[in-house]
Amino acid sequence: MKLVLLGPPGAGKGTQANFITAKYSIPQISTGDILRSAIKRGTSMGLEAEVYMKAGKLVPDDVIIGVVKNRISEDDCKNGFLFDGFPRTIPQAEELLKEGIFLDFIIEIKVPRTEIIKRLSGRRIHPASGRSYHVTLNPPKVENKDDITGENLIQRDDDKKDTIIKRLDVYTLETSQLAGFYENMSEPSKLAKSPTYLKIDGLGRVESVREKIFTGLNKNHKD
Repeated sequence: MKLVLLGPPGAGKGTQANFITAKYSIPQISTGDILRSAIKRGTSMGLEAEVYMKAGKLVPDDVIIGVVKNRISEDDCKNGFLFDGFPRTIPQAEELLKEGIFLDFIIEIKVPRTEIIKRLSGRRIHPASGRSYHVTLNPPKVENKDDITGENLIQRDDDKKDTIIKRLDVYTLETSQLAGFYENMSEPSKLAKSPTYLKIDGLGRVESVREKIFTGLNKNHKD
């Protein structure tokens, strides 16, 4: 099973990715992780990527695709893989097709913008341990205090409303366009090896969202 999870920051992709990879025994592949690994191992693609990264430039798509191809050829990907944060743009998705890398599923987790802001802006962290709370969904026993140590909780800069709005704007401008690209490609007769496109309502309990995803995958998966 080869798939991609789409959805804005705060949609719960990371949590659901853990469920999927565990159930189907496939690795979660992050381009950031494999780039760092390729650089550490001194591969030709890794060394090329390092030049761009040290210069503070974006790694070109052809280099990223090359590193991805090498990664998915490894033994742990024989049953498939789940791409984490990749592809991010339509050109990257098109490069995958050119390289003959076909996907089985695109899963888009849909969560309204107002809910995303509520979820992320309400998050509070205990810096020393990483314990996470939410002012309404998972509040600490004492307001703004860690349950175990009693120390103050903080709101990370990434979770401040202005930053969240900027992150959502970037997602809308770039990655969200992939949804339309893949949804259009999944229409009948568009492509012989086109992926199945699943739209999942991301509201509600984590377990409920998980079951919606598993139902869609099991219903449409072809061995």
